[in-house]
Amino acid sequence: MCSITVLSARFLAAAIGVALASGAMAQANRAATSVPATAGVPEFRDPKTGQVWTPETVGQSTAAPSGPQDKAFDPGAQDVPGKVAEQRVQGRPLGTVPITAGPNVPIMAFDGVTLRAVPGQRWQIVMYLDNNSANAVDPVIECRFLNGANTVMTTRALVARTGPGVRQGLVILGPRTALFVDSSSCNVVSP
Repeated sequence: MCSITVLSARFLAAAIGVALASGAMAQANRAATSVPATAGVPEFRDPKTGQVWTPETVGQSTAAPSGPQDKAFDPGAQDVPGKVAEQRVQGRPLGTVPITAGPNVPIMAFDGVTLRAVPGQRWQIVMYLDNNSANAVDPVIECRFLNGANTVMTTRALVARTGPGVRQGLVILGPRTALFVDSSSCNVVSP
């Protein structure tokens, strides 16, 4: 029994020695890897220009004023003329719909409206237009292309004569994609 106690005491002493040595080594490693604080203002050197920037000078230009291509685009500041553009639209017949126009069903109805941008060209509204009446009609659709609550462009689409019960697909062109548009609003003006 005595030999077990001696072994346990020796084992305990060895474990304490290893723990102390590990703690001393960890402290030594921490001291070796720490970085001393520098006095003064933090700075950054631009690797391309060599310019040194500090919190006081960052964003200040030492060059000539930048042109409009270097400024951030502010969609709320765009200035767009307020005239209404008219366009003639030829629909593409897609099928027929039941003739149900009456007191509770409008003569013309549209659905599936999507707004999209064709890069480098124009904004477009694509929709399906139904003639719910038994008569041929000449639909007029007015659409507004919007930036928030601001109208970027209003267009009046004069749709080619639409036969009774015809469902057709339409593409209504809007402003050039250089102008910012985030939504659209359309309504049937006539009939």
